[in-house]
Amino acid sequence: MAGVSMKDIKLRIRSMESTKQITKAMEMVASSKLRRAQERVLTSRPYFEALYETVTGIAAENWDFSSPYVQVREEGPVCEIVIAGDRGLAGGYNHNVIKLAQEDVKGKDAAILPVGKKALEYFRSHGHTVISDAYAEAAGLTSGDCFSLAKAICDGYRTGKYSAVRLVYTSFVSVLTQTPYVLPLLPLPAPEKHEKARELTLYDPSIESVFNAIVPEYLGGLIYGALCESVASELGARRTAMDAATKNAEEMIDDLSLKYNRARQGAITQEITEIVAGADA
Repeated sequence: MAGVSMKDIKLRIRSMESTKQITKAMEMVASSKLRRAQERVLTSRPYFEALYETVTGIAAENWDFSSPYVQVREEGPVCEIVIAGDRGLAGGYNHNVIKLAQEDVKGKDAAILPVGKKALEYFRSHGHTVISDAYAEAAGLTSGDCFSLAKAICDGYRTGKYSAVRLVYTSFVSVLTQTPYVLPLLPLPAPEKHEKARELTLYDPSIESVFNAIVPEYLGGLIYGALCESVASELGARRTAMDAATKNAEEMIDDLSLKYNRARQGAITQEITEIVAGADA
């Protein structure tokens, strides 16, 4: 029995060593990709901040213009854009963002636009209305894809296909912290009047034309920024999860090695006892 037990323990040690090599390799790959993802997040923010200032500036300085993007609608489903990951082994990253999206659409007439394989698989398997599966590879999407998506969503909102558009993504705070958020995209907040009139900016050909042309770009920027944040969050979560898995594997190897040495020592002690007993006989 001692020999069989030692063999089983040795096999488990080899299995855990193999697992440790895999998790360590995945941690290193995630760390390498995370640096590039963080750089993309930082370089993308100034452009989208400028777009935001332009859109809010028009709304704040001009009170007498109307746009379909500020009209509140009661009829039609809510378009919920959900950005998740393409793979698992990332801790609670996918679970947290999908859970938040589920809570946000609960009790609503909603159509889901999933970005990422995990989001597509989940909402399709749970009977939700899926608008498109064209964005199933989140990591492979470019800024051009995000602007095309935003244009299609804006076209749908203008024609009354959707009553509202909301974005669910994960904000990258740090390697150890990633926070899921729900960001309302449409309708945009209506302009608010101020007691003191501000100096108006002249727009050509008109305020409405410039505003309506900027909004799809603005939404495309928000979606691309959220995508960059989500990709960085996924990599950060995967790096943390794989680091924890590697440490757990090391602890199990140490524990199994101790058990193996004890079993080996017990077998040797038993053999010596049998030899001594045989010599006395």
